[in-house]
Amino acid sequence: QVQLVESGGGSVQAGGSLRVSCAASGRTFSRNAMAWFRQAPGKEREFVASVSWNGGVTVYADSVRDRFTVSRDDVKNAVYLQMNSLKPEDTAVYYCAAARLPGVFGKNPNNYSYWGQGTQVTVSS
Repeated sequence: QVQLVESGGGSVQAGGSLRVSCAASGRTFSRNAMAWFRQAPGKEREFVASVSWNGGVTVYADSVRDRFTVSRDDVKNAVYLQMNSLKPEDTAVYYCAAARLPGVFGKNPNNYSYWGQGTQVTVSS
């Protein structure tokens, strides 16, 4: 059974940092792009960041660029999101996702077939 499990969420004050992790099990995603999305209460799920299969290309939403960093460790079958200079508007449930096929990449959630259950990030002002 394929599973993506996020961890590392929590509560932090504005300006602080958090690192969320996503551990995959059941299969390897070393040939698949990985991504992070988030969903705030009352809002649609939105793209945050993605990393290509080899880590060579990263893409960020404008709202998080220069504050967040996405990375992957294929030995550990994991992907990470380092979040710095957090703002209250970053408050959301953060989901990791794995692309449905090698070569598929980008901001569209339809590109991703495997999803974690999410981890809550709360930023207070």
